[in-house]
Amino acid sequence: MRIAFFGSSLVSSYWNGAATYYRGLLKQLALLGHDITFYEPDAFSRQQNRDIADPSWAKVTVYPATADGWQQAVSKALRATDVLVKASGVGVFDIELEQAVAAASPPILRIYWDVDAPATLEAISNDPGHHLRQAIPRYDMVFTYGGGEPVVAGYLSLGAHQCVPIYNALDPETHFRVAGDPKFSCDLGFLGNRLPDREARVDAFLLHAARLLPDRLFVLGGAGWDDKVVPANVRCVGHVGTADHNAFFASGLMTLNINRDSMARNGFSPPTRVFEALGAAACLITDQWDGIGRFLEPDREVLVASGGDEVAHIVQALTPARARKIAEAGRRRILAHHTYAKRALQVDRILKGLSARSEAAE
Repeated sequence: MRIAFFGSSLVSSYWNGAATYYRGLLKQLALLGHDITFYEPDAFSRQQNRDIADPSWAKVTVYPATADGWQQAVSKALRATDVLVKASGVGVFDIELEQAVAAASPPILRIYWDVDAPATLEAISNDPGHHLRQAIPRYDMVFTYGGGEPVVAGYLSLGAHQCVPIYNALDPETHFRVAGDPKFSCDLGFLGNRLPDREARVDAFLLHAARLLPDRLFVLGGAGWDDKVVPANVRCVGHVGTADHNAFFASGLMTLNINRDSMARNGFSPPTRVFEALGAAACLITDQWDGIGRFLEPDREVLVASGGDEVAHIVQALTPARARKIAEAGRRRILAHHTYAKRALQVDRILKGLSARSEAAE
């Protein structure tokens, strides 16, 4: 099937945490025979901070971040596609794109793909006039990259025909074991961009632990932290491109995952970093959220902390030998059950089912 996918960026992870999700999933869909065209705006300096060249498995169309630019991109996509996808969080003209994709005519399949579903549903619940209240019932399918049953119920209550979580996963070809890099060396590292609904949790989990353990070393990676006041034992290393992810995860005794506020409240929303870090054989500590056990076994495959005090205790108590044992157990679990190849098979089955029902209805 020909899939036209409107998202934030496929070629740049700069201020774009969804990049590796798009890459892992769409690459596997292409290997299953789908023809992928990814439409992304020239915005937020992403084109100047590319991580990869245009991949062989997808055509990348970069359009101007203007009213004329998005309209021409949609017009082009409509002329040659079977499946039209609008991902959340493109960053420019999201409302217009979401309404335009919803208005596409059958037999084109219209997909809304929410990469931040708990936050989206929260925004809709707080706004009786939210545009997605009218748009969602016009889509043939809603995919989300997390959220579990609460997110599914939320979208069905808005009139979605179907809603299926397609969880983050691992691409073993991009995230794997490597040697560490001294510039990322630490006892505990965290990688994530500075965002309003993440910063307070970084304060509570990472920086609080660092203050409790002044003799231990911490690394904070991601864009936006340069002017953040941090303890003396925390080193801010700025944006870490995907080419350096494996070295980042390999260079610390442990890696910390901290969910954003909305995802932590909702649960069932493991971010990309969980799978990527484990793929690189890192020992992972994660903040506590409902549904962890669906993906990893606490204390055997992942360590769980409810706050900075517990993070500090884990850092202080964990030996390198136990860290390696937990990392290997987590990595085995991810490789066996949570790869993008498995996620793509799920999407492929759903798309083929939607297409068959659409043809039968004609």
